[in-house]
Amino acid sequence: MVLAAGLGTRMRPLTNDRPKALVEVAGATLIDHMLGRLADAGVETAVVNVHAFADRLEAHLKTRAGAPAIVISDERGELLETGGGLRKARPLLGEDPVFVANIDSVWTEDGAPAIDSLARAWDPERMDVCLLLARLDRTLGFDGAGDFFMAEDGALTFRGAASSAPYAYMGVHICRPDIVDDGPDGAFSLATIWRELAPRGRVHGVVMDGFWMHVGDPGARDEAEAKLAEARGK
Repeated sequence: MVLAAGLGTRMRPLTNDRPKALVEVAGATLIDHMLGRLADAGVETAVVNVHAFADRLEAHLKTRAGAPAIVISDERGELLETGGGLRKARPLLGEDPVFVANIDSVWTEDGAPAIDSLARAWDPERMDVCLLLARLDRTLGFDGAGDFFMAEDGALTFRGAASSAPYAYMGVHICRPDIVDDGPDGAFSLATIWRELAPRGRVHGVVMDGFWMHVGDPGARDEAEAKLAEARGK
């Protein structure tokens, strides 16, 4: 599932006439960057939720050729956040584990492909969620103090009251889709569920080898373009 229903308020004025998913970085829209990564990982079908400028986003997605095939989860009536969006899409997702991806992340691959590493780390016997993480010194556009500590077995602990943590969630994870079945009606965040699962050791992570760029505002978009141009020039 690709989470593309956000309002993109921090990205204005670039989102005055389009959804954040259609903001371009280095010649490709954010959603095409993500769909391309998922296609490279072998994903055949992607559920995409839509809200702001939904007609424009759907029209763009219809122009895409090749994998993944696109299925729309329509959130025009109500913006549901990450958890509510996943819950609304449940009939489209089935019961098997799914990738869930934000559209404001781009990255370089410096070793093992990031999504492949995530898939290899997935173990449903030990975890309900597995998050793809970035080291803070290999990020651009992320202004937080880190999100997680990681145990030797990959189990994650939220930063909590600590001044910093070494890893940031970079916007892609695998989960059992039924973790949202008991969530509240309407809008809610997936992080709420993760905070319930983490003390039980059911939230794990894997650290990506590449360099992550969080494209959250126009300045971050420009920085990401420069970083991608530098990487391609090597």
